[in-house]
Amino acid sequence: QVQLVESGGGLVQAGGSLRLSCAASGRTFSSYTMGWFRQAPGKELEFVAAITGSGGSTNYANSVKGRFTISRDNAKNTVYLQMNSLKPEDTALYYCAGGRSCLSVILEDYNYWGQGTQVTVSS
Repeated sequence: QVQLVESGGGLVQAGGSLRLSCAASGRTFSSYTMGWFRQAPGKELEFVAAITGSGGSTNYANSVKGRFTISRDNAKNTVYLQMNSLKPEDTALYYCAGGRSCLSVILEDYNYWGQGTQVTVSS
């Protein structure tokens, strides 16, 4: 069983930056692909980024490629999402998720989910 707790969300102006963190419990953290998803008001949950258990490979949604960076520190059981050049359309509830499918963009492939952290980007 893995429990995930996100932090780092907040209100930022367009063009600004935020770094989200997701702390995981459990001793098998490094065996999981970790992903970030987001859900804007009135929209479906969408894939943002994923990283393999070793941290050696990543995958990004086209909408965030070049602006967001996912990373992980397995010694700290933590995955991060560095978000730069934020846009109002990045406003959403951001969720951290863990699963066994390598770099999957499909939410059903992720077994463990955090409670979410709100990111609001003002124009």
